[in-house]
Amino acid sequence: MTTPPIDQPAIVARNLRLTLGSGTAAVEILKGIDLTVPAGQTLALLGPSGSGKSSLMAVLTGLERATSGDLTVAGATFSTMDEDALALARRGRIGIVLQAFHLLPTMTAQENVATPMELAGMADAWERAAAELEAVGLAHRLTHYPAQLSGGEQQRVAIARALAPRPPLIFADEPTGNLDTATGHAIMDVLLARRADTGATLVMITHDRELASLCDRVVTLGDGLIVSDTTR
Repeated sequence: MTTPPIDQPAIVARNLRLTLGSGTAAVEILKGIDLTVPAGQTLALLGPSGSGKSSLMAVLTGLERATSGDLTVAGATFSTMDEDALALARRGRIGIVLQAFHLLPTMTAQENVATPMELAGMADAWERAAAELEAVGLAHRLTHYPAQLSGGEQQRVAIARALAPRPPLIFADEPTGNLDTATGHAIMDVLLARRADTGATLVMITHDRELASLCDRVVTLGDGLIVSDTTR
């Protein structure tokens, strides 16, 4: 996989629309989204429940296909790909950090980070996993299982897992939603610091305007449309 040049936008979306259901039961979720995200930018997606944030992230990550519109992500034309091609395109291009940590309980921290890379054929998966866990402050937890880790530590493992393959694009869906305020802010510091170290683009869903203010740009959605777009 060839990473696009730094002057090429990480995301270019034009008139993205998403309709779920059909006939009289059809519901239009995204109603024509235009969005360009420069490489290396940190962007927060805000908006009330039902505004389309999670649906937009699902489309941008290739987990959901837009009904219509054009979409290029990290140099790949997602809008023309079928499901299999999208799955292949995500590999190496996109890392995802979710509110639910989704760590395998029978694997250690290092195994949780290394195994996806090993399955993807990366020869240095175990070394990368150890280095990334050290970078998020968990060098002393490599052999611990998720049940032996705090919520904040589990989320750090999830961040390490997303960033270890060095994808050019990171998506985070309410990454601090299951954590107390102090731990959540500490996790955001880790996520932003690691993103800065790797030069990745970050797109994050959050309901927390204070967390959103840590990003370069805040895009607010309402009823399937972008209602505001501010850059600091």
